Formats: sequence, structure tokens, C-alpha cells
Amino acid sequence: MSSSTLQRPAPVKPTPVRARPLRHGGRSAPLFGVPAVAVVALLLYLPFLWTTYVSFTEYDGLASPVWTGLANYQAMFSDPDLIGSLVNTLLWVVGMITLPVVLGLLVAVLTYGHKWGTWLRLPFLLPYAISGVAVGVIWGFVLQPDGALGQALGFFGLPGEHTGWLQAGPGNTLMMIVAVTWQAAGVNALLFVVGLQSIPAEPLEAARLDGAEGFSLFLHHLWPQLRPITTVVIGLSIVGSLKTFDVVWVMTQGGPGTSSETLALSMYKETFVLNDYGQGSAIALFLSLVTFAASILYLRYQLGESK
Repeated sequence: MSSSTLQRPAPVKPTPVRARPLRHGGRSAPLFGVPAVAVVALLLYLPFLWTTYVSFTEYDGLASPVWTGLANYQAMFSDPDLIGSLVNTLLWVVGMITLPVVLGLLVAVLTYGHKWGTWLRLPFLLPYAISGVAVGVIWGFVLQPDGALGQALGFFGLPGEHTGWLQAGPGNTLMMIVAVTWQAAGVNALLFVVGLQSIPAEPLEAARLDGAEGFSLFLHHLWPQLRPITTVVIGLSIVGSLKTFDVVWVMTQGGPGTSSETLALSMYKETFVLNDYGQGSAIALFLSLVTFAASILYLRYQLGESK
């Protein structure tokens, strides 16, 4: 057979396939977002606008709202009980960005890299699985007169056996902050461990070779690199402390009197106990604005410092 009969056919160049432009795609794409926008508007924006309107009225939930202007806000800032609620809320903010954050950071640093680190962190993390109501019930039994704490102090011969830990402010607020710290420290520790895992090992090894160890290693090398996760932890603590309700309601219901009320608790009482929806809406709007402003100012400060 001759070589001419075995000649290979000339390669055929593939014809490029041109993608057809999608017709009307740019016009129809926004329609997919309409259901989500409608749900958000229905469940978030419309109630917020209604609450804002009601805050300028006198309304008991039954009759039509009567416009009163700034009367509810004037009453809010002139009421000593509501001023006390504001002070207690600020105590919660300071307490929650101090105790749970510091304890969580301490647990994370001391257990990170340890052979049994996961198991050592587990007792701190388990309370986070408990609801706030359950935390209030548990610590209510612990802190009541002659409760578990009083009996333990009496057993070891320490003073305070018959102390009413929840019977006077601001001590009752501080003790409830301790109760929430028991619940929140574990998840803060978990977040800090995630931050520690993201730190490169090489700079730490170099710092150790230079003689850095213990607190010096933490302060100058670990802590600066934990700043992003610290921003998240403190931001969540600020928002959570401003809306504290369940633990306070279960443990003291804001009492004795109004000595342990927070703004969230005052909002609930004014609205659903006293049926003063106008005053309750004014407190709700004020609390929402404070939470929003605190979050924005804190994030702007942190982002400005990181530049």
C-alpha cells in the first residue's frame, strides 16, 4: 500500500461557539430579590415605622392612638425609675464587656495548645447551650437567701451566709452579670481560640527565640494579632448587654421595686403590664437608637484604629 493512500486528513479547526447574550436578563434579575425585600419590609421596617409613630402618641392598644408629640420622651427622661433603668443598662454594658470577655480570653490563652485543651474548655462552653431563662432559674436558686451560695459560705465558715444577694441594687445587677458571665464566657473563649489558630507560628517562634515568654509574649505578640476577633467579641457583648431581658425578668422581675430594671425590662412593663404602648414604644425606639449608635461608633473606632 502506497504512502499516498495513508495520508492523514488535514486537521479541522473547531468553530468557536459564541455565547448568546441573555435577553432581558438584566431586567428580570432584580425581580428575584422582591420576595426577600417584601419579607424584610413586612417583618422589620413596617413594625419599626409603626413603633416610631406610636411613640409620639397616647395609646392603650385598644382605642385609636392620640398624638401627643414629645410627651412620652419628656416623661421618659424625667422619670427617676427610667433613669435608674438607663444606669442599670450601662452597668450591664460595662460588666459584659469586662467579665465574660476577660474570662473567655483567659480560658482561651491558658488552654490553647494544651493536650487536653478541648476538654478543659468544655465546662465553660456547656452553659452556653442553656437558655437565658434556665440560667436565671439556676442562679436564682444559688443566690436566694439561704440558697446554694449561702450554704456553701456557711459550710466553710465564711461570712455572707444569710446575705440577700438580689435584695438591693446595684448589687443585684452585679450578681446577675456574674450569672450571665457563667453562660457567655465559654463561647467567648471559643471565638478567641479561633483567633489564636489564625496566628502564624513563625513570628511566635521568632519572639520566643528573642526571649519573649509568658505575659510579655501575650502582650506584645499575641494580643495585637487577636484584635480582629476581639472587635467581634466586644461588639456582640455590647449589643447583647443593651437588650438584656430574660435573666433579669426571671431572677428579680426588675425588683425589688425597680432597683434592677433595664431599659428592655422597662419597655416590657410599660407596654404589656401597664398597657401604655406609647411610653413603651418611646423606650423601644430610644433603646434601638442607642444600640445602633453604640455599634456604629464602636466599629468606626476599631476600624479607624486598625488603619
